[in-house]
Amino acid sequence: MIYVAYLILRFKEELSQNAKNEYSLEFGVVQDAGRLDAIGAIGIAQYFTFGGSRNHVLHDPNINPLLCILKEDYLKKAEQTTINHFHEKLLKLKELMKTRAGYKRTEKWYKFMEDFLEELYEEWAGRAY
Repeated sequence: MIYVAYLILRFKEELSQNAKNEYSLEFGVVQDAGRLDAIGAIGIAQYFTFGGSRNHVLHDPNINPLLCILKEDYLKKAEQTTINHFHEKLLKLKELMKTRAGYKRTEKWYKFMEDFLEELYEEWAGRAY
């Protein structure tokens, strides 16, 4: 139980950018698992549900994603779109994986997200039909 609390605290430290680059294998596995949950098809479906529950616009080409932003600023931003979340967070997760196995698994899902976004932008622009 104490070790689980340690893993949670390390995760929160890393989110606030106070963590050192050192981490245990267990921490890496737990963090990778959470990130993998976010980028699979079910994770993406959950994010669409979350965005809808918060009345986020699905997509607005006039609202650019914020690519280099601090956590505090990200949470305060006024204009949010569900699709921008892909660029602001989800597409960045591949490079943040802690384990080789986690990184390898992201390759398939990363491609899935890229293909999904490409199709969405085509349909949004009316070029898919």
